[in-house]
Amino acid sequence: SLTSLLPQRKDRAMATIQPRNPVQIFNAGADEQKQESARITAYSGAIAVADLVKTTLGPKGMDKILQSMDEHGQISVTNDGATILKSLYIDNPASKIIVEVSKSQDNEVGDGTTSVVVLAGELLREADQLVLDNIHPQIIISGWRKAADVARKALEESAIDNSADEEKFRSDLMDIARTTLSSKVLGHGYKEKFAKMAVDAVLRLKGSTNLEMIHYIKEVGSSLEESFLDEGFILNKKIGVGQPKRVENAKIMVANTAMDHDKIKIFGATVEAESPEEIAAIETAERARMTAKCQKILAHDINVFINRQLIYNLPEQIFADHGVASIEHADFEGVERLAFVTGGDIVSTFDSPDKVTLGECDLIEEIMIGEKKMIRFSGCKRGEACTIILRGPTVHLLDEAQRSLHDALSVLSQTVSTDKRTVLGAGCSEMIMAQAVDELAKKTPGKESIAVESFARALRKIPHIIADNGGYDSVELVSKLRAAHFKGDTTYGLNMQSGEIADVRALAIVESFKVKRQVLLSAAEAAEMILRIDEVIRSAPRQRTEDPRYGHGGH
Repeated sequence: SLTSLLPQRKDRAMATIQPRNPVQIFNAGADEQKQESARITAYSGAIAVADLVKTTLGPKGMDKILQSMDEHGQISVTNDGATILKSLYIDNPASKIIVEVSKSQDNEVGDGTTSVVVLAGELLREADQLVLDNIHPQIIISGWRKAADVARKALEESAIDNSADEEKFRSDLMDIARTTLSSKVLGHGYKEKFAKMAVDAVLRLKGSTNLEMIHYIKEVGSSLEESFLDEGFILNKKIGVGQPKRVENAKIMVANTAMDHDKIKIFGATVEAESPEEIAAIETAERARMTAKCQKILAHDINVFINRQLIYNLPEQIFADHGVASIEHADFEGVERLAFVTGGDIVSTFDSPDKVTLGECDLIEEIMIGEKKMIRFSGCKRGEACTIILRGPTVHLLDEAQRSLHDALSVLSQTVSTDKRTVLGAGCSEMIMAQAVDELAKKTPGKESIAVESFARALRKIPHIIADNGGYDSVELVSKLRAAHFKGDTTYGLNMQSGEIADVRALAIVESFKVKRQVLLSAAEAAEMILRIDEVIRSAPRQRTEDPRYGHGGH
């Protein structure tokens, strides 16, 4: 009957709402963080990385000392964001995302590695507050996407392209180089010299982005003022004894082969000889093999032989007797680059001269740099090749100078080859984008407008941090700058020499459009990715057990 079924249904309903123990779906040792805990882990890790590098931002940013913890304790001094972050061991998963963004920025355009990390960190700082105010991450992301699109369009509208006028374009490149170097170690006293050096080197590439044709020689001694650009390829080696030190119309063989068989070299074996005559016979056979190998090399009709490996006394003497200059132990990077710029092959066997392409250059000669002899290759087949010789009092300064110059060369080569547009620096572009985003926020209904406003605040944090790093009153300066842009002075930015706002176009503070766009888009995408995180799962490591087949200690 109906009355008899009612108690049964009631009992079933009571059973379905009884509390149950949580179901464990992970192996023992796995770790799981959800919701608030996961959000704090993700946001705080990314913000901590941004705070770590933000003091290096701008022309008056500070440097970091990176020291290895091994027995050597090697150190490097740098303010390059990518270099700092690549050197860190990071356990936080969200921090690793920020580090990867910095690396991709470095690989893509070569500069803006600190800016992209700082902007991503400031976006997440804003997002953290919005989430605490009960605004859902998906609403924040929706607002940010609209803001990023408007900011990109505002940046494109402010960009200028002078590539049609060769003189103006070179002036733009010089301004980009000066601006890029101003935040590096080369920006203090040597900015003009190294900017010209970088522009000259990049224009030799004729639109290529292959920086392999630009070689660096770092020689400790003297000062950075003594550094120079040489229109040729310089190898930090010496020509063999008794061989010509100057070769015109050089035909070059670049090889990677053993040239030390004139001495007995049998590893893991014992040679028993009953008399000195038998030992002499072995040595004679080895000398005959080496002489035959040298004759095969000479049959290629060369006058310069460059080897990756050592060249012992007998082959060196044979080459000297035939008027061939030989260079031994050229490091592999140098050999590859040399083969590339001279247009030759790297050869290991010498039986088919007709199949070997020899390298060519107009002149090879020994030169002195400081107190060291080096070899200069002038008039290489690839005329784009050049060498930058860096001088300085310490190895650490030379390493940082090379990193600084490489950043400038990367930005310039990308500007020359792909996107020739330029935008204003010194916080001007960020203020232009922030103003456009603010206008969007006024038209956006609902909670999304709060997210759009947060994007504008994060953009304005860039000039704020630049001013802070210079020791100036950042609140005062950014307020003045915002008012100037509101009045229509859209070329105004921060003058970090005087601590005032100024027309940065008149100050020639110019940056590559491609760098700025990449910073904006990469930072927004990285922040969005971290903002989506609502759970962090750490898998338990696989347990290693002994394999009975291998006894104790086998895995």
